[in-house]
Amino acid sequence: MRHVIALDVGGTGMKAALVAPDGTLLYEARRATARERGPDAVVESILGFAGELRAYGQEHLGQSALAAGVAVPGIVDAENGIAVYAANLGWRDVPLRDLLRERLGAPVALGHDVRTGGLAEGRIGAGKGADRFLFVPLGTGIAGAIGIAGQIEAGAHGYAGEIGHIVVRPDGPACGCGQRGCLETLASAAAVTRAWARASGDPDADAADCAKAVESGDARAREVWLDAVDALAAGLVTALTLLDPRTLIIGGGLAEAGETLFTPLRAAVEERVTFQKLPAIVPAALGDTAGCLGAGLLAWDLLATDSEVTA
Repeated sequence: MRHVIALDVGGTGMKAALVAPDGTLLYEARRATARERGPDAVVESILGFAGELRAYGQEHLGQSALAAGVAVPGIVDAENGIAVYAANLGWRDVPLRDLLRERLGAPVALGHDVRTGGLAEGRIGAGKGADRFLFVPLGTGIAGAIGIAGQIEAGAHGYAGEIGHIVVRPDGPACGCGQRGCLETLASAAAVTRAWARASGDPDADAADCAKAVESGDARAREVWLDAVDALAAGLVTALTLLDPRTLIIGGGLAEAGETLFTPLRAAVEERVTFQKLPAIVPAALGDTAGCLGAGLLAWDLLATDSEVTA
């Protein structure tokens, strides 16, 4: 059975799969990153996990993986295969593509986690069929993936899509990037968690609790929630003005609130647009498998490119 290895590396855990040419997941597995033991241990965990997946394919599918695709967080130099920096993993300038290629004996594609998830959402998820889309996961932070004709635009330096650092309130909270009032300081799941913990007086309350309180009619929760939605709409309209996507895909933890998020968000975006064309605003379809599926697509794309070059 022809297959590739797909590996999605997160801050604390890794999701992996063996993926068939049609996108079928032939085998799935998860492991911890071992980040508590430092960046070298994280790299060795990734290499070891990839080796296990290769061995599984040999034993159960009759052959080794043809290639591997790996999605990692932080700053990524995909062209040169280098994991440049990830604060939550502690590494700098790791030649991950070459290390994996040596371990697996197969070609390897390296990608940024959000852009890789966006690739999957655009091709086989909520953006399927859209020639232009923007994927925005709302998690601890806020990032974005710009989809154009089935590919993700990384930008000249690999920084395209950092929508979380659009300044929407110049007098707002300080952001780790050095600016004030960035979108992710106001509308990420982490931002809603902070605001609701303050408003409710419960230090253990989180964004999901805030959404539930909104649904039950809590006025304090509604104020916190709508403040975040207003900031999110401001950032999204800036993105729509620049990119003119046909579909806007919202994912991440906050999107799990369903229409509690989407109904006011669609209204807030529609209220703000003037000349811009309003895109379809839809929830992500692939959940936490998007990164893994996207990594598989990277691997198959790499094989297709290699075939074209050598043909």
